[in-house]
Amino acid sequence: MVILDEEKLRLKTLASKAADCCKAFDIDNMKSRLAELSLQQQSPDLYKDLKKAQSINSEAKYIESKLKELEKMNNAIADIGELIELVEAEDDETLVSDVDSTLDKLESEVEELHLATLLKGEYDRNNAIITIHAGAGGTEAQDWADMLYRMYRMYCEKEGFKVEEIDYLDGDEAGLKSVTFFAEGLNAYGYLKAEKGVHRLVRISPFDSNARRHTSFASVEVMPEIDNDTSIKIMPDELKIDTYRSGGAGGQHVNKTDSAVRITHLPTGIVVQCQNERSQIQNRETAMKMLMSKLVERRERENMEKAACIKGELKKIEWGSQIRSYVFQPYTLVKDHRTGYETPDVFGVMDGNIREFIFDYLRKS
Repeated sequence: MVILDEEKLRLKTLASKAADCCKAFDIDNMKSRLAELSLQQQSPDLYKDLKKAQSINSEAKYIESKLKELEKMNNAIADIGELIELVEAEDDETLVSDVDSTLDKLESEVEELHLATLLKGEYDRNNAIITIHAGAGGTEAQDWADMLYRMYRMYCEKEGFKVEEIDYLDGDEAGLKSVTFFAEGLNAYGYLKAEKGVHRLVRISPFDSNARRHTSFASVEVMPEIDNDTSIKIMPDELKIDTYRSGGAGGQHVNKTDSAVRITHLPTGIVVQCQNERSQIQNRETAMKMLMSKLVERRERENMEKAACIKGELKKIEWGSQIRSYVFQPYTLVKDHRTGYETPDVFGVMDGNIREFIFDYLRKS
C-alpha cells in the first residue's frame, strides 16, 4: 500500500511558506494598488510626463507579474495535494517519482518567491550600477578585476538582466583597472547589492615566472539606478565638468572625439565618468544619473551609520571590507565571510553561479 506521509509533510511545509509569501506581498493591497494604476493608465494625459508614465507602467507590470506568480504557486500546491490523494487512493507506486519531482520543482519556486519577499528596500526593484576597481598589485589585480567582470556578466545573463557597459579603463598589460556597467532588470539592485565590498583572490599567478602564489584584491561598488530623487538637489555651480577622448585598447572602448564626460561634485568630491555612449550629451546624461545614484547611496549609508550609533552598535561598513575569498590553490574554495556560505566549485562560481551566495546573504541580512 502506497502511503506518502513524507510527501504530505513536505507539502504542508510548502503551503505554510506559500501562505507567508502571500501575507508578505499583501495580495489584497497589491490588487487595490493595481486598480489605482490601471485608472492612471487610462488617463489621456498619461504620457505628458514620460518619466511618470514609465514609472506607472513599470509598477503595474511588476504587480501583475507577482500576482500571477502567487496564483500559479497556490494552484500548483493545490494540484500536488490532489495528486498525492490520487496516488494513495489508486495505490500506484509508478506515480511516486512524479510526486517527488513535482515537489522538488515547487520547493525551488516557492523558495525563490520567499526570497523576493526579502527585497523590501526602497530601491531593490531598480536597475543596478556596478563598478569594479582593481586593487594594488598591478597586472595580477587587474586580471582579477576582469575575471570578476566576466563572472557578473555571466550571472546577469543567467538571470535575464541586460548588461550595458558605461565606462572601461584597460589594464596595463592584461585585465582592467576599472569598469562601470548597468545591470538592467527587475530586482537587479536588490540581488546585486549583496556583492558590494572587497573580493579576494588566491592563486598561482600566470604572470609570475616563478609560479608563486599571489593574493589579489578588487573592490565592487553597487548602486541603484535612480533617474530622479526630488530630495536630492544638484546645483550647476556645484559641478566641475570635463570632457576628454575615450581611451582603451580598441573596438568599443575607443572614440575619436572628445565625447567622454567626467563630472566632479565639488561639495562631496564624488567623481563619475562615462565614455561609452555615442555622444557627449548622452555621456553627460548617463554621468548625471550615476551622480544622483551615488548621492542617494551616500545619504542612505550615512543614515545607516547614524542608526547604528544610536543603537550603540559598531559595525563595519560593507564597502571597503573583505566580503568573499576565491581560492584556486592549494585547494579550491569560495567562501563568503559575512554569511559563512562556501563551495569548492570555484570554477562554477567564476562562470556566474553566485545565486546561492546572494540568496544566503538575503536570508541572513
